[in-house]
Amino acid sequence: MQRKLFAGTLPIQTLTLTSPPLFSFRSRPLLSRSKKHAPSPRDESYDPPFSPIPKAPALKPKHPPKALPSAKDKPLSPFHSDLSFDFRYSYSETDPSVRPIGFREPPRFSPFGPGRLDRKWDGVSAPAKLEAAQERASEDWDSVLGDPLTEEEIAELVEKYRHSDCSRQINLGKGGVTHNMLEDIHNHWKKAEAVRIKCLGVPTLDMDNVCFHLEDKTGGKIIYRHINILLLYRGRNYDPNQRPVIPLMLWKPLAPIYPRLVPKIANGLTFEETKELRNKGLNTPALMKLTRNGVYVNVVERIREAFRNTDILRLDCAHVYTSDCKKIGVKLRDLVPCVPILFKDGQIIIWRGSDNQDTSV
Repeated sequence: MQRKLFAGTLPIQTLTLTSPPLFSFRSRPLLSRSKKHAPSPRDESYDPPFSPIPKAPALKPKHPPKALPSAKDKPLSPFHSDLSFDFRYSYSETDPSVRPIGFREPPRFSPFGPGRLDRKWDGVSAPAKLEAAQERASEDWDSVLGDPLTEEEIAELVEKYRHSDCSRQINLGKGGVTHNMLEDIHNHWKKAEAVRIKCLGVPTLDMDNVCFHLEDKTGGKIIYRHINILLLYRGRNYDPNQRPVIPLMLWKPLAPIYPRLVPKIANGLTFEETKELRNKGLNTPALMKLTRNGVYVNVVERIREAFRNTDILRLDCAHVYTSDCKKIGVKLRDLVPCVPILFKDGQIIIWRGSDNQDTSV
């Protein structure tokens, strides 16, 4: 029985051996292109029909780098301006009569850039070369203003530009009337007869000074003034093509070093009396609390009224920058007038002074 079973199974083995292979050579690409099997390195030479022929990328011709124009080839001529006033960073917040005692940066570094202005920078300002041109400039600006506006024309301009949604607005901050602001005003005057100026911060202590410098440096006219909002009119005969040349400052120059604002001993007092006044001022209630970038239009009047009843006052400036506190003290000293005797922890202590005691009521 074993022989018969072996004889029956032998033909089956021969059939399996002589049967053709399951997968032929032609079916290899199907396996190599399936998702489960990756092509082997030996199949790289296989190129089936309708396969994309790789094209070699076209080589771009290499051009030599262009040489940048040097300053020696095209020398730039410095800007020349016919404006008759000295160029400063801020016109309303600096006093030309007070000279600094030192500088935080070398005066030879002009904020207008090296060789970009035909005026020499002395660390504080760039003085004008021609002093006789002031009268001529004032006559030219009078001709630009033309005839005065009527009440109807003023009312029409005020109604058009005084609202808070006016697109022709410039914000005047703690820097006051700066040099680059003059260029912004003339840019607005290209398409608008007037520009709205919103004043905030230290300059609002003396709005008369702000108005004076705006009119003096631009040649315009203030036609509206309400608290800290100004409207600056350009004039009837203003021509944007004839606007003055105003070279821009490329950076803000560092503030010079000025003499000490608060002396150790107040004028007319001894050291013990000055110390007693300072302690008294720190213990008195604050007259008012000043906020950062606020509107200080009525501060001077309130201090003058308070000095009728007392000789020492305290202003709470805890939320104001330290540099702004010093500027506030300088302006109050000249406007009230008074004597600042202490700046400590955001508090300003001012004394009425010995000269103003007789005039007080």
